[in-house]
Amino acid sequence: MSDDFWRGLGLWLRMRSTERRTGVQSVTRCGGAQRHREAMVATRTMMRTQQGVTPYPGPANPKNSGRFVDEELKMDSWTSMHIRPSSITPCNICYSLLSKVDQFHSPVNMGMLSFLLVFCCFHVTFSFTDGSIANAEFEFGPKPQDMKGTVVTGGPHAIPGWEISGFIEYLKSGQKQGDMLLVVPNGAYAVRLGNGASIKQKIKVVKGMYYSITFMVARTCAQEEKLNVSVAPDWVVLPMQTLYSGNGWDAYAWSFQADYSLVDMAFHHPGKEEDPACGPIIDSIALKALYPPRPTNKNVLKNGGFEEGPYVFPNTTSGVLIPPNIVDLSDHSPLPGWIVESLKAVKYIDSDHFSVPLGKGAVELIGGKESAIAQVARTIPGKTYTLSFAVGDAGNSCEGSLSVEAYVGKESVKVPYESKGKGGFKRATLKFVAVSTRTRILFLSTFYTMRSDDFASLCGPVIDDVTLISLRKP
Repeated sequence: MSDDFWRGLGLWLRMRSTERRTGVQSVTRCGGAQRHREAMVATRTMMRTQQGVTPYPGPANPKNSGRFVDEELKMDSWTSMHIRPSSITPCNICYSLLSKVDQFHSPVNMGMLSFLLVFCCFHVTFSFTDGSIANAEFEFGPKPQDMKGTVVTGGPHAIPGWEISGFIEYLKSGQKQGDMLLVVPNGAYAVRLGNGASIKQKIKVVKGMYYSITFMVARTCAQEEKLNVSVAPDWVVLPMQTLYSGNGWDAYAWSFQADYSLVDMAFHHPGKEEDPACGPIIDSIALKALYPPRPTNKNVLKNGGFEEGPYVFPNTTSGVLIPPNIVDLSDHSPLPGWIVESLKAVKYIDSDHFSVPLGKGAVELIGGKESAIAQVARTIPGKTYTLSFAVGDAGNSCEGSLSVEAYVGKESVKVPYESKGKGGFKRATLKFVAVSTRTRILFLSTFYTMRSDDFASLCGPVIDDVTLISLRKP
């Protein structure tokens, strides 16, 4: 390849290195537009300061944000490429780069353009395992003539990227809903599904692979509401009676196995409310490929560290709810290897937003004894095993006396934990003799607990690093 290409590659790698040092990423999957704009401005400011190029302050308006006086690279900030965060795909990136090709004058920048285009091609190749959701945050809305107030009236394709039917409202953050002020967690827009309404989109997946769908959902009416999520032939109906977070928005995850390479992902409100405008509000949808883990010689349990789990939105701090198996009747879970055996959901948390005992993921038991998680392990009758696990708090102001109960066959142990709500954990063990070839391991929380800084948000103890090993006879 030419020297220009390698110079471009070097410049791109320097940009990535700068992002790692500043802790700012230029592109995230489901961030808001402001986050993307700030990320690009911060990264480019540092790069140009190192290169001796002075940022152009300009008037105090968003159009000048991230614009620099630089004769070598006359390129606007990421947002001026007309790519919204919800539409960041390899194709859109490549299209925007090509649309700005006349601004890449110098050989160095042409080399960088060449590398980025090659990178886009490789990204297209590898992105099929995660799929791609167009307009996932509904930031692209209907045309003014396709709306009557907040109601979408422009036909099945009025919302770009989606096929809609029934009573659909397109809502803006800050809009008043009765006595409540709507706050959209990601971006500025969301959609509400009225009686019998639905939205769907065709997505490309890999046949036979497992996927999890993570989405933000809220309800604004007092009536009992439900949401049907489906990718044929799998489906789930989520009851919306329980609100787990104080701001009214909960992130849920649901999983499916792809029977085809092109599938319909649908969200449907099956309710028949007195008020036809009542119904769940949806925002921010993400798709992630799951790789079911296997037992190892160091752990009989699958996914004992909860490292494999659903997608967690980077700019939300609510975690992701895993619905119980009485609701999700499928034989697979967005938390591979585990079953939610309870009436209430459990919460999947990550180390980017919470205190996690070990690794990247953990589970918070937020519904007392109604929030339980279990796994059936292969065991050898008569053999002695040791169950080891960590109990702690998520660092989310869940204070007070917490307790986890672990059940293995006929054996059990209760592990108390005094939480200050700032993170931390302790370890516990349970030794038992297997009596069957299948042994059920179950964890639940003893108490119901609310966060000390938000009495409307359920919380509970965290479990992590669960291991089951057989002991050799002395």
